[in-house]
Amino acid sequence: MKPAPRTRIRICFFLLCLILASLNGARAQAAQTTVPRSAPLMRDFMGLCVHTVQFRPDLYTSACRMVRDYHPIDWDIGPKGAEWPRFPMALNKVDWQKLYGSWRQSGFSIDMCAQFNRPKANEWDNIERDANTYGFAVGRCFGPGGRNLIESMEIGNEPGEYPDEAYRRLFKSMAEGVRAGDAALTIATCAVTPEKSTRYARSLECFRGLDNLYDVITLHTYAEIEGYPTWRRSYPEDPRIKYLNDVRAVQSWRDRNAPGKPVWITEFGWDASTKPAPATGNFKGWAGSTEIEQARYIVRSLMIFASMGVDRAYIYWFNDKDEPQVHASSGLTRNYTPKPAWHAVAHLYDVLGNWRFERIVQDKPGGIMVFSFAPADAAGKSRIWAAWSPTGSNRRAEQVIDLGGAVCTRAERMALDGDGPAPVAFENAAPDRVKIEIDESPVFLRVTNP
Repeated sequence: MKPAPRTRIRICFFLLCLILASLNGARAQAAQTTVPRSAPLMRDFMGLCVHTVQFRPDLYTSACRMVRDYHPIDWDIGPKGAEWPRFPMALNKVDWQKLYGSWRQSGFSIDMCAQFNRPKANEWDNIERDANTYGFAVGRCFGPGGRNLIESMEIGNEPGEYPDEAYRRLFKSMAEGVRAGDAALTIATCAVTPEKSTRYARSLECFRGLDNLYDVITLHTYAEIEGYPTWRRSYPEDPRIKYLNDVRAVQSWRDRNAPGKPVWITEFGWDASTKPAPATGNFKGWAGSTEIEQARYIVRSLMIFASMGVDRAYIYWFNDKDEPQVHASSGLTRNYTPKPAWHAVAHLYDVLGNWRFERIVQDKPGGIMVFSFAPADAAGKSRIWAAWSPTGSNRRAEQVIDLGGAVCTRAERMALDGDGPAPVAFENAAPDRVKIEIDESPVFLRVTNP
């Protein structure tokens, strides 16, 4: 029996996408390079996780200019994935041109995380055909060669309910569609692990042999020192946790199997609620961080990630409703009112936005960390040094920092409120040394070589 006309059209469209994807994939692979890259400017490094119509771009422009949107694909193609995309409109009448266009007008670069809570792996009408169609439509409409609404697309967030085989089929088909739709659109993996797949990450082995179909490797990392029932998180430098080691493990796999591909951290953060844990229920043992800890640890993490060679890091989350449970009080704002973390991140963006990580000056566990940041062109005599106590015990101590022949001309501590950063007194104890009080909130020193 001959296929119906609509089916024949989709089959032809699917084959055309495969042909275009192979051509565009070859071009993308040829463009890859393993030449070491300089660290990105912090303005091109700092990102924020957001969600569609809930995001208010004007409120967050002081904190970053890159956002990662959780984009439910069932809004576009239905619960079985079989609806034709009607871009720029979603099936539920969200106008992506208007929504993403307003973010772009506010100066944001957008990473679209295609989230498929629906359809589930066994719900697709035809997973290869329909995923390919969707990828092509996203690339053609949203990509740089189309309406130029998004810079990149992640194929999945934490698709833990997809078996590895089903996720690989979906990823391959959707990525081929994106390549055919717009080869200039950056394709990123879902959250990954170098080990076996988990509920929250797919094994990197799912992507073996698909190097020409992805440009970026992504992972999520949280500074969790205890799991259920407390989900307690520690400070980022804590040697007891996997927080930074998980990043190093992904980078190590990358270096062996996909050299040159950027690694993005697409979720990290801390919960900070003003409310106690509930008396009953799953979260009765939940233990959050203080608002000051949240602010400190986010800022320190951003600088540490930059020092590790990570190419981008997105903070989770943008806004919360002050709920005392996991991932429910991680916002930089609470009910769209800035928390200390918002002020701290905005200050970091203001101070280091046009600077990039240069080198680790000092790294003394339990003592002091000092990082040097260079201006955009790396020329000139000025540097900004960030110094802090890499601890989680409210440690404060006077430190003498060797400036290596340079002179400190100004120092200010990380902002925590609307009053801005606080000036920090210092003493040039010797021609090339400065004496200054350091605590767990980073201090930024303006350093000039004579």
